[in-house]
Amino acid sequence: MPETDVARLTIVWSKDTDLALRSHLGARGLKKGSLSKFVEDAVKWRLFDQTVNEARESFADVPPADLRNLIDEAVSSVRKKKSRTRKTRNRK
Repeated sequence: MPETDVARLTIVWSKDTDLALRSHLGARGLKKGSLSKFVEDAVKWRLFDQTVNEARESFADVPPADLRNLIDEAVSSVRKKKSRTRKTRNRK
């Protein structure tokens, strides 16, 4: 990654966690940069997991059939918009 596309940070965690992670990465033959990539992937997955859980909590009181209809309508709307965008691009 170009230097302008990265942010540096300091992480403080236990020595046990550090050793476990470095051993895990080393056992798989991963090299320099693997630690940063592993942490970045873990953060992305955690953010995704929290977002999914928040969405589930928000719709917990919605009956399953109603939720399915909402999802189907949203997917259909997005597909129609994408289809229109593709047709417009192909005409140019």
